[in-house]
Amino acid sequence: MELHKLLLFFILQFLTIHSVASQYLPTWDSLDSRPLPDWYDDAKFGIFIHWGVFSVPSFRSEWFWWDWQGAKYNDTVEFMNKNYPPGFTYADFGKQFTAEFFNAAAWAQLFQNAGAKYIVFVSKHHEGFTNWPSKYSWTWNSQDLGPNRDIVGELANATKSTGLHFGLYHSLFEWFNPLYLQDKQNSFTTQDFVDRKTLPELYELVNNYKPDVIWSDGDWEAPDKYWKSTDFIAWLYNESPVKDTVVTNDRWGQSVMCNHGGFFTCSDRYNPGHLIKHKWENAMTIDSQSWGYRRNTNIQDILTIEELLEQLISTVSCNGNMLMNVGPNHYGVITPIYQERLLQMGSWLKVNGEAIYGTRPWSYQNDTVTSGVWYTQNKKSSPAAVYAIALSWPESNTLQLAAPVPSAITQVTLVGYKGSPFQWKPRSPSGITITIPAINYNDMPCKWAWAFKLTGIKN
Repeated sequence: MELHKLLLFFILQFLTIHSVASQYLPTWDSLDSRPLPDWYDDAKFGIFIHWGVFSVPSFRSEWFWWDWQGAKYNDTVEFMNKNYPPGFTYADFGKQFTAEFFNAAAWAQLFQNAGAKYIVFVSKHHEGFTNWPSKYSWTWNSQDLGPNRDIVGELANATKSTGLHFGLYHSLFEWFNPLYLQDKQNSFTTQDFVDRKTLPELYELVNNYKPDVIWSDGDWEAPDKYWKSTDFIAWLYNESPVKDTVVTNDRWGQSVMCNHGGFFTCSDRYNPGHLIKHKWENAMTIDSQSWGYRRNTNIQDILTIEELLEQLISTVSCNGNMLMNVGPNHYGVITPIYQERLLQMGSWLKVNGEAIYGTRPWSYQNDTVTSGVWYTQNKKSSPAAVYAIALSWPESNTLQLAAPVPSAITQVTLVGYKGSPFQWKPRSPSGITITIPAINYNDMPCKWAWAFKLTGIKN
């Protein structure tokens, strides 16, 4: 009996030590050692949504308040002088953020139809307005003002019901918050804003809505120690209700970006065009000029589907995910040009998803003989496959590729095409030459960017 008690004691000691050892410490060395949850690397494609009080003036960008009363840009000041009475404040836009056509279920269905696997919604931008009834943003939130709704809650429920992962963007700082401005004046030696606003909001978001992505921003003016970033992330990874699934980005303080975090963003619209070993994300916009909705957007500002697919394909080839942004208007409508781009992406991914979802970077990212060809691979498929995704259809009846080394059992097919495998021959001095048969227009699997699937190659 005593032996059993002794054995139990040692087992409990082992489990205690093992449990402590598995905890992530509030240091970047420790936090960066956490493996990235597989779901994120497999997802490849997500939707960013910038929506807030800035969607009411919908002029210039989501930085409207700063452009007007911080930088005082001439065009923004003139816009306000021409269109609003003297004494009108930014807070007056709050009640005009009406969201009467916002339908969370319809949004979630649209994002699913777009082929996205996750979304990241702006819970609070630098203006400080929270899209949920935060206890720490009294009267300046979507429940007390404007929509009189818990926007984050509605979208979280709708998104999760479709099977998409739900993520939240949160700005650490606020342009004109007196607490932040006082900390800034004190050279960030005080942390009243962090203790009373930033951290309570983050804990509130995680505990109430259980997001799988925390996309931090607004970090650049102060060091991570001011923001208590590592303390929060350690809690997120160790104790939070999403500790096993959550992923974080790299915007947690000066000098942290592109150095620490679950995935790197490095800059807005980051797409290096070559392999980055650490997982990264290309957060980019359909409207090339803004993240938020603009009433004066022109069609030339909107990226074409060909441009968007080039971004997606090159990003995935180089070990990135693409987070494509839409900016709804203040009514809660995602306007038709955004809808069209989303549904175009979805139609392409419905055919070519096997060349994107769950893939990993290959030995080569793009071809050196034929430009505009990007590679991905799937080692888990049976048989293992390499995908050569051509942004343009070959002008002749052949596709020359320098990177793949064929073998006697190599097979080449066009993803989504129901015809026979394509003929090929070894290319000199290396590579493969694929012969493309005449294909009826109606039999083409898609309208843009074609994925050639190669199995049985040597490399």
